[in-house]
Amino acid sequence: MPASAKLFLALGAVFCACGVMLGAFGAHALKARLAADQLALWNTATQYLFWHALGVLGVGFACAQLADNPWPRVAGGLLAAGILLFCGSLYLLALGAPRALGAVTPIGGLGFIAGWAALAIGVLRA
Repeated sequence: MPASAKLFLALGAVFCACGVMLGAFGAHALKARLAADQLALWNTATQYLFWHALGVLGVGFACAQLADNPWPRVAGGLLAAGILLFCGSLYLLALGAPRALGAVTPIGGLGFIAGWAALAIGVLRA
């Protein structure tokens, strides 16, 4: 199995585990402490984390099948960056970070879009 496949499969699994932990933390520890709008941000971050963690797992499988194709690796990097920027900024905003941090969120969203597009290009070029 190519190293990139192992990397993205492991990273996707770690992101999924983080989604479970952060979702549970939000539902149990933060539910009574955050305002409704803050809890909504937390929930949005958790949903996007899960969906894109599954995408990173998919990229790992694509890297295994398309070992000499660089596009799945690009896709994995962009999806991982999107998770860190988009979800990370939403989690921090939910916890009371300065609103200016919200400027980072759309950059993470662009990472998601570009990651899915890169995966599509990789599959079409295979």
